[in-house]
Amino acid sequence: MNSLGLYLTSVLIWGSTWLAITFQFGTVPPEVSVAYRFALAGLILLAWTLVKGLRLQFSPRDHLWMALQGVLLFGVNYMCVYQAETEIPSGLVAVVFSLMVVMNIVGTRIFFGTPLKAATLLGAALGIGGVVLVFLPEIGRGAAGGHTAAGVVLALCAAATASLGNIVASRNHGRGLPVVQMNTFGMLYGALSVALYALLTHQPFRFDWSPRYLISLAYLAVFGSILAFGAFIVLLGRIGADRAGYVTVAIPIVALLLSGAFEGLHWHISLGLGIALCLAGNVAILRGRRVAPAPVSPAPAPASPGSGPGR
Repeated sequence: MNSLGLYLTSVLIWGSTWLAITFQFGTVPPEVSVAYRFALAGLILLAWTLVKGLRLQFSPRDHLWMALQGVLLFGVNYMCVYQAETEIPSGLVAVVFSLMVVMNIVGTRIFFGTPLKAATLLGAALGIGGVVLVFLPEIGRGAAGGHTAAGVVLALCAAATASLGNIVASRNHGRGLPVVQMNTFGMLYGALSVALYALLTHQPFRFDWSPRYLISLAYLAVFGSILAFGAFIVLLGRIGADRAGYVTVAIPIVALLLSGAFEGLHWHISLGLGIALCLAGNVAILRGRRVAPAPVSPAPAPASPGSGPGR
């Protein structure tokens, strides 16, 4: 596949995963669906590593770091996203989550001492202002508020934990842990942590055998969690993290278009301006970065051996 094909594969799959998550709601509690998804994805990757004969023996210390990465990236992060989408449309969750680009930059400043540039500060201001504009009508109405505010807070928590997970993934990658095995163990540890949370909170481990649930589960586990990430990693290697990072600019657009078509998201001037500001903020940050962190994830911030910009 050429670079354009890899780019479109990443954007279209990750842009659609936000909507696909909504097909998981109903019979199965959201947290349990997260556990199913990453248990399935992790087992598929484990089978792949066995077939390819990849190294699977790591020190207890390495496992602790991979577990931390998994809990943040594939556990808390996704629980917050799934819960956020029960409160507000999936496309709007994608817009809020795009602030992870800003959080990644702040995190690398705090943990790695990466200097902040003027373009980064401008991008952060544009992104935050854009999110405020997107939700301005709800803020003005005062509370369509309970649900909207809860959805925004959950989406911000998802972005924050994903950003922390990306920082851990960057650390793991820098210590020489291979990406495929990191994701394999990370997904399995993430699934285990979510399953334990569901048990402790007495959530029923039901399963939905309807085609809607089964197809969306397979799509999220195989396409959203494995194939799109693989395409993005190849793209990273071909054109570099800075240029590949522009995947994150297109993903919210796809998510919003699908949300409008399937969830009845209504477009208005404030929403359009807010989205434009968020995207402009992402572009400003990406253009201002001469050197990107080691592959962490495209999650609204390019490059990470962890999660992607989509969900």
